[in-house]
Amino acid sequence: MLGKQITTYSDEKLMQLICGGNQYAFNVLYHRHKNRMYYYFYRMLNNSEEQANDFLQELFLKIIEKPEAFNPEYKFRSWIFSIAGNMCKNEYRRREIHGEIITGNFTNDETEELNFSTYSTEQAVEKVFETLNRLDQDHRSTFLLRYREGFSIKEIAGILDIADGTVKSRLHNAKKQLARKLDYLKDEIDMK
Repeated sequence: MLGKQITTYSDEKLMQLICGGNQYAFNVLYHRHKNRMYYYFYRMLNNSEEQANDFLQELFLKIIEKPEAFNPEYKFRSWIFSIAGNMCKNEYRRREIHGEIITGNFTNDETEELNFSTYSTEQAVEKVFETLNRLDQDHRSTFLLRYREGFSIKEIAGILDIADGTVKSRLHNAKKQLARKLDYLKDEIDMK
């Protein structure tokens, strides 16, 4: 009976059970969040399936090894994205130290024009994601947290440990860069 009931528990309640050693609670939590976290890592790590899977495993290992690190006064979703964001920041630092390219940022003279009518829906969506991947990691993360995950400005500020104004600035700049690059989709995308 507890097995069926536990699937309805909040993430925060599941974390309390995990702290008590409940493996089933961890399984429920993992299955509830694995796809969303995989997607975040995939987008933040230049569409690398292998890295996204590795980071996903590492993230949940951190949770199972130190569940007491979670403060039940906070939302689990914000906490897990905070950990994921820090993991990505550490990876960017590692890449910089080793001289690896992190992302293909936009340049001011980039004027590639794309004719939307020549793309199928699937191709157009792929072009949008290619464009998103060209944002630097700070803007990409802020954009994903807002428009993919639906976090508020205040929640994003907490997750990324930055000021509300910085979140707003990053979102404004990200939308501006994306709008310039995706001008051909301006009537199709609502970027309020």
